[in-house]
Amino acid sequence: MDEQNVTPLLKNRFRGFLPVVVDVETGGFNPQTDALLEVAAVIIGMDENGALHPAETVACHVTPFEGARLEPAALKFTGIDPHNPLRGAVGEREALSQIAQPIRRAVKANGCNRAILVGHNAAFDLNFINAAVERSGFKRNPFHPFSTFDTVSLAGLAYGQTVLARAMQAAGLEWDNDQAHSAIYDAEKTAELFCRIVNRWDRVGVHSATDSL
Repeated sequence: MDEQNVTPLLKNRFRGFLPVVVDVETGGFNPQTDALLEVAAVIIGMDENGALHPAETVACHVTPFEGARLEPAALKFTGIDPHNPLRGAVGEREALSQIAQPIRRAVKANGCNRAILVGHNAAFDLNFINAAVERSGFKRNPFHPFSTFDTVSLAGLAYGQTVLARAMQAAGLEWDNDQAHSAIYDAEKTAELFCRIVNRWDRVGVHSATDSL
């Protein structure tokens, strides 16, 4: 078979993992005690040429769990009023379900084995997701429990920048400080950055060249 005529498959790019970019907004830094307030996920797709692109965004406002801590400094930073009824917030279990369903569908559609969380400081986002999963007794978490792709490291390698706003600018991508620190905006921008870095790497041909090593 002529390898040049084989359609690229996302499942082959990351060893059966489906990249999903996640951003959370929270009431503090401790996933065990501080509230999860927003979660957004951007499912990554691949076109017929093997280039990655943001394919689907899902997001939820989340009701603080009972007894959750809400640090005033964190709320001032994000601008979130967790008690505003217009947020349309749902409990952690429902939020996880709404996020997980399209991810599981995409995992199956792409022939992947599992989703892998991509984030800017990914451990922070994954720790809050894992804490919410444990707290709510949520089943069938689509994410790998500890492996991640971190755009801090990738951007440091590709552009010499680790701050998301500066990495976006170095990559030639748009960034609006007024929209930053909402889960949807940060997740979508991180997804753009992740795709830009991976696609740039693949265009150089380093990935295919190292397959035979």
